[in-house]
Amino acid sequence: MKLVVVTAGLTQPSSTRLLADRLTEAVTRQVEAEVRVIELRDLAVDIANNFVTGFPNGRLREAIEAVTEADGLIAVTPIFSGSYSGLFKSFFDVIENTALAGKPVLIAATGGTARHSLALEHALRPLFAYLRAVVVPTAVYAAAEDWGGASDAFTDGLGPRIARAAEELAGLLRHLGPRAESKDEVVPFEEQLAALRPLS
Repeated sequence: MKLVVVTAGLTQPSSTRLLADRLTEAVTRQVEAEVRVIELRDLAVDIANNFVTGFPNGRLREAIEAVTEADGLIAVTPIFSGSYSGLFKSFFDVIENTALAGKPVLIAATGGTARHSLALEHALRPLFAYLRAVVVPTAVYAAAEDWGGASDAFTDGLGPRIARAAEELAGLLRHLGPRAESKDEVVPFEEQLAALRPLS
């Protein structure tokens, strides 16, 4: 099973990448998957050139193929001016708008204060709904105050959200199975939703 992580952090190190890594770790504790991380900061010039030329170069094409061929996706962006970053949006703009149809996606974001947390619901979720992905119910937002001390990377509030979102994505991945096994079979939406219910 292939899990691709797209992170749009601009700095090195990045809290956005750190959140992406923690989400990935939480998912892969529950389901075995080959993980590929795509750092959009490394593709910024390639993405801009794609808009000018209309064609992706080899490196960008490889990243696009990794995302479209993945069994599941974790997408994490910093929040700028109340929405996803321009780099994050530009990357998904160069992907065909049907390429993510039915793909399980976990959305997450980082920002300076908790007041930007609703950007997940008014910006990221509609973006992936337009792309016809299956977005897990729990979105994860990490504000500056969510990062803990040296002994614990998270406060008590963020850890459970990560665990819940990871459980939802892992449940979908287990239910749908690897892409090669399910690509010729359309899974009804009600079955995809049923996979999100926690095991009793």
